[in-house]
Amino acid sequence: MRVDAVVNTTNEKMVGYSGVDFAMHQAAGPELAVACDKLAPLGLGTAKITPGFNLDAKYIIHTSGPVWQGGLAGESIILKSCYVESLNLAVEYGCNSVAFPLISSGAYGYPKDQVLSYAVQIISEFLFDHELTVYLCVYDRTSYEFSRQLFAEIKEAIGDAFEEKRNFLCDTRLLAEEFNCAPCTPPAVEYAKAPTQRKNAVSASCERRRARDSGSMENKSLHEYMQSMEKTFAYKLFDLIDERGMTDVECYKKANVDKKTFSKIKCNPDTYKPSKQTAVAFAIALQLNLDETQELLACAGLTLSRSFAFDKIIRYFIQKEIYDIFVINEALFEFDQVLLGC
Repeated sequence: MRVDAVVNTTNEKMVGYSGVDFAMHQAAGPELAVACDKLAPLGLGTAKITPGFNLDAKYIIHTSGPVWQGGLAGESIILKSCYVESLNLAVEYGCNSVAFPLISSGAYGYPKDQVLSYAVQIISEFLFDHELTVYLCVYDRTSYEFSRQLFAEIKEAIGDAFEEKRNFLCDTRLLAEEFNCAPCTPPAVEYAKAPTQRKNAVSASCERRRARDSGSMENKSLHEYMQSMEKTFAYKLFDLIDERGMTDVECYKKANVDKKTFSKIKCNPDTYKPSKQTAVAFAIALQLNLDETQELLACAGLTLSRSFAFDKIIRYFIQKEIYDIFVINEALFEFDQVLLGC
């Protein structure tokens, strides 16, 4: 990981005999063992720091996690201390980024899905008071147990997308010829399964759009027409933050967006154009409904369609009023989609 610091989960003697610890010593070189000998012993739940030596990272933060004993021996308290102490050291040494493994989830037997869930919670709480980019590195997909029921529901929703798109486009092409206009895009109306309802919905949408467009163009020069453009994404975002009674910091942290990115938005409100995952992340942080989300995305020339897995997953969570960005990112990860934030 090309970060300022990587976290090494080790033992009291700080000897790299297995797992992440062994890999860290192999990659960093023999100088790491010498540095660790000087720092040992390392108490449970504490953290100490060494240079990164041959690693790309400047520092290695060493922490000693708990051995799993069924969850009744204070393991969660020690695990929390490992993460918090390591994060504090990263801040103390001026790091802008740090990468963690799932502490104690290997030879020490702590259930991987529990470590992942707990680590996300601890790190999220820490980041509300500190500016730091944190990566959680998982060895493989067995490191977490995504909800099978949620997986099935989302998979079904994604599967429906292609049939909806085919039927919708068929209807809109026919109606476009009737109204002598370009076909509506799938997000233009809420899809209705019954053919008659679907045709009526598309027809009404075409009527509204034709009336709107003709009204907006009537007796206007190009210059006058361009003057009537709506707000940019940035100004729309600022208005929504104020309407929700949130601070800028609260909003961009809930959106899993870093301070640097938000500063770009603040400094370039007229020209900033977000990526789709960043724009959606702000919609989730602001807890916008589907119509409000589409309106915000439209300010950046974006939309949530019914034709792509990413869009369908986001629609699913918004319609279910689930706005936990980390839960949504787990779902996106499960379906091999780009994650929210930046």
